Amino acid sequence: MTAPRVYKTEAIVLKRVNVGEADKILTLYTPNLGKLSAVARGVRRPKSKLGGHLELFTHTSLMLARGKNLDTISQAEIITGFMPLRDDLWRSGLAFYAVELVHQFTAEHVENYPIYRLLLDTLRWLCRTQDGELALRYFELNLLTHLGYRPELHHCLDCSSPLEPTTNYFSAASGGVLCPQCRVKDSMARPISVNALKVMRFLQESDYQKASRLKLEAELSNDLEGLMRQYIRYLLEREMKTVAWLDSLRRER
Repeated sequence: MTAPRVYKTEAIVLKRVNVGEADKILTLYTPNLGKLSAVARGVRRPKSKLGGHLELFTHTSLMLARGKNLDTISQAEIITGFMPLRDDLWRSGLAFYAVELVHQFTAEHVENYPIYRLLLDTLRWLCRTQDGELALRYFELNLLTHLGYRPELHHCLDCSSPLEPTTNYFSAASGGVLCPQCRVKDSMARPISVNALKVMRFLQESDYQKASRLKLEAELSNDLEGLMRQYIRYLLEREMKTVAWLDSLRRER
């Protein structure tokens, strides 16, 4: 059956790139079509009806027309603007990180509704939380689960024995935790404390409401960030662009 030339979808705006004198190419994440790119013609003109509806992080309803190379956005209407993410630089940095993570890990036209739902819920959480670091750790762990990279946190990846409440070792290359006896299998494995392992398990297995009640000390929060950063860098084979910006914003705070 031939797909209709004009179609409607909700989307979250992940990225925008200027092209020509007045157009933008947008990277969007949708509930049923996955990630896609589309052009918004004339959107940079002052009188464009599309302009305010296609800001970064915006949750919007779109009408698109299929094209040979790129689909064209013909109509747009904001569903949720997430204004706190634009009014506060720190929140902006956190949101940039979340949308970049989705952009880097996903291919175009591969449907994954749980990722769409997770990103939408995370943007809402970032608008109201005072602990954006916790929101990102929850987002990272659950995004990796939906992508098929869920780290093993209960059994040693080498010997399969249950992990004891002691200092174990997180192996990015193996995708989970090694016990002290098996850590020799990966010289780059990073120590993971009992509390860090407990928090990662909790975030992996909880919903947003339960996860948001956690209160983390700065040292534990930093440990968790280091563990997740190492794992994500290994999977992507590069550092994310927004990491340096977040580090800079954190120092200024």
